[in-house]
Amino acid sequence: MTTSLLTDPDIGATTRTDADTASARARRRHRFAEPAARVAAVAAEHAARADTESAFPSQALDELRRTGLLGLMVPAAHGGLGGDIADMVQVSTDLGRADMSVAMIFAMHCQQVAAIVRHARPALRDRLLPEIAAGRRYLASVTTEAATGGHLLSAQSPLAASDGALVVDRFAPIVTGGAHADGFLITMLAPDAASPAQVSLVYADREELDVAAQGDWQAMGMRASHSLPLRLTGRVPEDRVVGEAGDFRTVMTSTFAPMAHLGWSAAWLGTAAGALSRVLHLLRSPAGRARTDLRSELLLGRLSQARRRLDQVHALLSQTRTTVEQAEDLSRPAVQLQLNALKITASEECRRAVDDLIEAVGMRHGYLKNSPTRLEQALRDLRSASLNYHNDRLHLADGKLALLDPEVTFA
Repeated sequence: MTTSLLTDPDIGATTRTDADTASARARRRHRFAEPAARVAAVAAEHAARADTESAFPSQALDELRRTGLLGLMVPAAHGGLGGDIADMVQVSTDLGRADMSVAMIFAMHCQQVAAIVRHARPALRDRLLPEIAAGRRYLASVTTEAATGGHLLSAQSPLAASDGALVVDRFAPIVTGGAHADGFLITMLAPDAASPAQVSLVYADREELDVAAQGDWQAMGMRASHSLPLRLTGRVPEDRVVGEAGDFRTVMTSTFAPMAHLGWSAAWLGTAAGALSRVLHLLRSPAGRARTDLRSELLLGRLSQARRRLDQVHALLSQTRTTVEQAEDLSRPAVQLQLNALKITASEECRRAVDDLIEAVGMRHGYLKNSPTRLEQALRDLRSASLNYHNDRLHLADGKLALLDPEVTFA
């Protein structure tokens, strides 16, 4: 059985007790609002340059280190902030309002940290988690592969065992933030694997690897994510396998996929919400009121459509987060279907909401790069969402899952 993220006491502040009231949760939201706002302000300040130059948001990462937010998911016992899934979702949403690349970098780092907390051996946890909490380790994920694309449950690159060490030789076509990461979680074919499905997840410090860029990152959107192709080579101790050898599927189902779909969707929602907020402030400003007929039925209808889409995503995100927090078995078809529905819905509806806004405000403020609404960048960034673990792949999985739930139950 694959357990909920919330049933593991090592995930900071996630075990429900009578004291975990709504007011206590609200206080935690407030506790992280100020550091999130600081990071968002830095991200917003450098967003235009990072997008234009396709530059990694180093200043925002520095602020994530200074505020301790890199250690959001690290338990307090290891020096972290002891945050939970709801905290990760809220901070990712807040950062998305400023820069989607920064929000995605943060959410994916939290995904890696959660995997270490839940699945790493005690020695690795005890050494690595305090480093993350202190802001000294930003983690990147190496899961894509040229031969398998985004299919994470199979691998082609073999992990060799030699003289008590594991030999890493891995090329990945896309590694978000990899050129700037302090550590990596890498999927590879387990030693002596009998099938491509026997995938291991391995942790490596940057100092243990030779990290070589194999190209550049000239993308339509998400340009600040700096998702370069990389080759990583080196040797790590045998105890660096996270989870059981050859059983990445368990890590994927219980931690990687839920954290990814929740974190990505929060980043996308924040991006679209930030775009809507900037449009509304523009329309309500004295200059906006002078130029725009705020009684226009066409304008009001498009604003309504955009807001409805975001409320729909927000509701599904909140419900799915609750499901992940409370479900005893995340591998159930109904739970997997809800997680996939969140990712598909958020990736499609957030982009459509921004498109509605572009139609609403027209060429000057919807299409031009120098508009204060930044709708043009938001649309380019959000176009990546359906491709980030492709929606077609999820629809194929959902069709099979639907056949396993003939009673049509809900999570």
